[in-house]
Amino acid sequence: MRTRAGRFFALCLGALTLCGIGGAAAQDYPTRPVHWIVCFAAGGPNDIVARIIGQYLSDHFGQQFVVENRVGAGGNVGMQSALASPADGYTIVFVGPNNAINASMYEKLPFDFIRDSAPVAGTMKLTNVMVVHPSVPAATLAEFIAYAKANPGRINFASGGVGTSPHLSGELLKAMAGIDLVHVPYRGTAPALTDLLAGQVQVLFDNLPGSIGHIKTGKVRALGVTATKRVDALPDVPTIGETVPGYEAGVWYGIAVPKGTPPEIIDKLSAAVNAVLADPKLKARLNELGGEPMPMGPADFGKLVAHETEKWAKVIKAAGLKVE
Repeated sequence: MRTRAGRFFALCLGALTLCGIGGAAAQDYPTRPVHWIVCFAAGGPNDIVARIIGQYLSDHFGQQFVVENRVGAGGNVGMQSALASPADGYTIVFVGPNNAINASMYEKLPFDFIRDSAPVAGTMKLTNVMVVHPSVPAATLAEFIAYAKANPGRINFASGGVGTSPHLSGELLKAMAGIDLVHVPYRGTAPALTDLLAGQVQVLFDNLPGSIGHIKTGKVRALGVTATKRVDALPDVPTIGETVPGYEAGVWYGIAVPKGTPPEIIDKLSAAVNAVLADPKLKARLNELGGEPMPMGPADFGKLVAHETEKWAKVIKAAGLKVE
């Protein structure tokens, strides 16, 4: 019969063995391709940024970071899939404001993002942009607001889905400017942008990387960015706050993994993300998309997500927005 001391020794030995295994796994990580789940459609801003950073991570590690698009329910379908994956570092997930928003927007979710995930790193901060089809008779936001007030309920504004930051950016403008726009959600901003270009919808709120190319070629007209300052990539596009004082809806991107992923792997992955974000070529590429690197370790990125979740919960409650 084993003594209490013997059992204690065995438990300690087991714990040390597991720690050794975890350390060894982290040292060798990754030994096979890593799957990066993006919860929105291919060709959208999230997808564009993930593929750019993923290539740098592939080069850094010598293993492929493979982007997989799993769309639906404002990003919740992909997130549920990601969080249910093995916690071994070989499934990572794209994180953005929709994850902070959805925690309060949806009545029932099959997961709790903060509880069921572990933060890895921040990647990029940027802005949303309000763009309109060229047929809209407004060259400025002030002219658009006047046009919307003259045509209540007759203008459709698109977004990449209910509960996304572009959706809330539009709702915030509606409330602060006192206008009545009809929200049309899509399964990602790429199909929403396609319909905007075709004139099927009149307005789109989008993360800037998705629309910046069409803005520069004149296929859509930018009326304002949602951040508190203008962006270098579009210096002539004013902030929405310049017309609607107090308006602000910044955007951020990052990476998370399923809860229970070994901390050694999280730290190694986080260090790699922050290393590639320091690459001047990647910095320049993100600047071209209207954003800038947002290097953050796991603790700081976790604090950002928690703060944003609390902030948007207040906005959603005040606006009475809910999805069952």
